[in-house]
Amino acid sequence: MAQKRRSRTNVPKQQRRRRRRPAVQRYYDYNLLASVILLTCFGLVMLYSTSAYEAQVEHGSDMFYFGKQAAISAACLVAVLIFSQIDYHIYAKFATALYIVSNVLLVATKFIGREINGAKRWIYFGPVSFQPAELGKLSLILFLACVIVKIGGRKMRGWRAPAIILGLGGITAFFTYYFTQNMSTAIIMAGITGIMLFVAHPKTVPFLAAVGAVLVMAAGVVFYVATNAASGTFRLRRVLVWLDPEAYASWGGYQVMQGLYAIGSGGFFGKGLGNSTQKLGAVPEAQNDMIFSIVCEELGVFGAAMLTILFVFLLYRLLFIAQNAPDLLGSLIATGIFAHIALQVVLNMAVVLNMIPTTGVTLPFVSYGGTSILFLMAEMTLALSVSRQIKFKEQEEGKRSLTRTA
Repeated sequence: MAQKRRSRTNVPKQQRRRRRRPAVQRYYDYNLLASVILLTCFGLVMLYSTSAYEAQVEHGSDMFYFGKQAAISAACLVAVLIFSQIDYHIYAKFATALYIVSNVLLVATKFIGREINGAKRWIYFGPVSFQPAELGKLSLILFLACVIVKIGGRKMRGWRAPAIILGLGGITAFFTYYFTQNMSTAIIMAGITGIMLFVAHPKTVPFLAAVGAVLVMAAGVVFYVATNAASGTFRLRRVLVWLDPEAYASWGGYQVMQGLYAIGSGGFFGKGLGNSTQKLGAVPEAQNDMIFSIVCEELGVFGAAMLTILFVFLLYRLLFIAQNAPDLLGSLIATGIFAHIALQVVLNMAVVLNMIPTTGVTLPFVSYGGTSILFLMAEMTLALSVSRQIKFKEQEEGKRSLTRTA
């Protein structure tokens, strides 16, 4: 009888324990996906508005640039939805091969690349063009994340592990600068390497000292150029243009001034979508690096602020994924993507506003460029794949709490 009573009393207790166990469910960051879709749609609208006149004059169709970009963007968004369902650990297995291939292609660009506007940065495979530097940024993020995880947190305290990581990032950055003459992308790669190392390294003081040293060196270069106007390599001339665009209009100051005229004439709400006058030839290649100036002219400060908020929200979601990733690998991948997008957005807007010397940096998801969109979407695929591995528990009160379980 005692055994029967015990069994009867134990049954409800077991059922209560089962009920108390929180159900673990997978997470998927639809907020990040929504921000990518919004930025892509905004970029397509502004691309058509900016490029319609030039496309009609040069190619006989106002849809020339818009049609290509729209087709690539739509295909990439479908691919993001499909391939983000795959575990990012599977992609990490190809990190080394991707890193090697990207560096080989960077070297090959100098010899088999096609020269456009005085620089060899593109490789053509028949009618399809490809920019290896964009692949280099993606491969660098994935490869450095794998290397840092393999080295481990304890070894990061010494000097050898950081030196290895800086060396691996420096190789890709140097190849990008030397073989493709793309200094702006090389700077972004160096920044990605530094930020990922900063996140993985337990000490902060060495990085603050390094940032201070870089700022002092940059100030020294600006002072030297300002006091030696006759010293004129191509990149030093860009510094002179930045310091006084009106005096050096023939060296590139004309484009800078026209971009500033576009921004200033936009006012708070802008001239209206499609009503820009600076895009009618005054700003060369307005659909590429200078598209933000046309955004300011047509949509004003309000439109520029809305675009900036979209970028901030995108970066916030990447930061959220990095903080809640199930392991160090996922956290570093999201951090590298965060660093890339943040650096590129800041550099592009700073160039358009003439806050820094001119560099050929496009505005992510907005500027024209099929290769850029392709690899940006590939990075978003990795970020969403990391978010899919985040798990949360369904508590008794009905609230959801994130848990860092692998």
